[in-house]
Amino acid sequence: MGVRRNPAFEQSVVAKVLMYIGAGMMCLYLIMFAVIFSGLANDEAEPAMWLVIMPLLMCIDFGLRFVVQQTPLMLVKPYMLLPLPVHSVIETFLLTSLLSGYNWTWLCFFVPYCFIVLCGCATFGATLVVLISGIFIVMANSQWFLLVRTLTRRSLFWWLLPLAVYAVYFVPLFAMKDANNTPFDNAMDAFVAFGSTWWFVLVCAAVLVALLMLNRWMQFRYVYDEISREERREGAMKRVAQFTFLERYGQTGEYLKLELKSILRNKAVRARVLMSLGLIVMLTLLIAYTDMYDGKMMLNFWCYYCFAIYGMTALVKVMGPEGNYIDLLMVHEENILSLLKAKYYFHVCILVVPLLLMLPAVIAGKFSILMMAAYMLLSSGVLYCVLFQLAVYNKQTIPLNAKITGKNNVENGFQLLIEMLAMFAPLVLVAVMILLFEESTAYIVLAILGLLFTLAHPLWLRNVYRRMMKRKYTNLEGFHATRS
Repeated sequence: MGVRRNPAFEQSVVAKVLMYIGAGMMCLYLIMFAVIFSGLANDEAEPAMWLVIMPLLMCIDFGLRFVVQQTPLMLVKPYMLLPLPVHSVIETFLLTSLLSGYNWTWLCFFVPYCFIVLCGCATFGATLVVLISGIFIVMANSQWFLLVRTLTRRSLFWWLLPLAVYAVYFVPLFAMKDANNTPFDNAMDAFVAFGSTWWFVLVCAAVLVALLMLNRWMQFRYVYDEISREERREGAMKRVAQFTFLERYGQTGEYLKLELKSILRNKAVRARVLMSLGLIVMLTLLIAYTDMYDGKMMLNFWCYYCFAIYGMTALVKVMGPEGNYIDLLMVHEENILSLLKAKYYFHVCILVVPLLLMLPAVIAGKFSILMMAAYMLLSSGVLYCVLFQLAVYNKQTIPLNAKITGKNNVENGFQLLIEMLAMFAPLVLVAVMILLFEESTAYIVLAILGLLFTLAHPLWLRNVYRRMMKRKYTNLEGFHATRS
């Protein structure tokens, strides 16, 4: 009963349900890919045909590990206070990362793939090679992720390392996609053939052991340095940006300064900003320079999401960072209302960034200025109106210097419903408008609707504030209970 009375109990239940749903969907996708590529392997009589898409799968796996895997440097610090050998602690975390349940989820790809190729073109030995080498590659990718994450905590320039590694495969693939009998094709055929031999298993095992030993050395080298670096950072005086130009806007200007300083100084908030801007850059480049999303609905879909991504990333946790000092914000009447206004104005201003980043797609003729204006206003009006409702129900503090995917980072079911509504309702509205009206007319209607909600922001922000005050003691209890 004590666990159920915990304010974080509902969040934990929702998090587990979402985790199981996500894992189930991932397993279904892996089984689908296994069936598709095992059929190609049987047609080509090459059991290791999956190696053609192996870099793409490992690139996706690398991205998913940001959600499911932490580096030992993030986990080992509490154990430094215990009388335990540091080497043993780090080795335990490294072995745990190798044997994690997420790694074994990839059996949903390899087991169906191996079964089908065994029934088709492969011998038992070649099938066993594919299964063992596949598991070794997934485990090696887990160590590769730990290596990259450890290095990027030292400097952002280390992000060039994974980009360079994946470019070794993807750049030749795109450069020669229309050519026949190219050196790249011949090299890929030789690689696939080599992937059916036991020598390939030995190579994969050697790579795994090398990455494991390198990680062990690096984690042990940096663990004390990381702790001392944080202590030096905490003890050192920092130059604080003043943003004096915002002082003319009174209390709202002060909260705008707080919002900017929060992004500049806090890891968790800054990481959300960088992640969303990185996604926008990637999507706009794909849209502008490839024909991947040339369909009308796909262009509308991604044009909207380029404007909506930042709000969906940051505003779903609105008031979460402020939960660390929420008591101070309630000292004066309507302080929270000024904070909500400052947050709204900041997120409206930030929409200029995706507008500028999407100019290559406009120049390429994929987006029109009218379309972008419609989705920008739809985001600043309808989307933000929906997302700011979460301020009433969010009662979980977000640690300011924790990673994005920390514990208890999923709220209750009602909040999840609002997030889903914000994500899909505007797209349904867009689809209906485009079906009912001519395309230009639909964009004008959407722009007017978004403009009305944008101009009405004082009304719905005050409504959010009043409802927050009715729930303030419930929310304060939750914020206090979830502070780290």
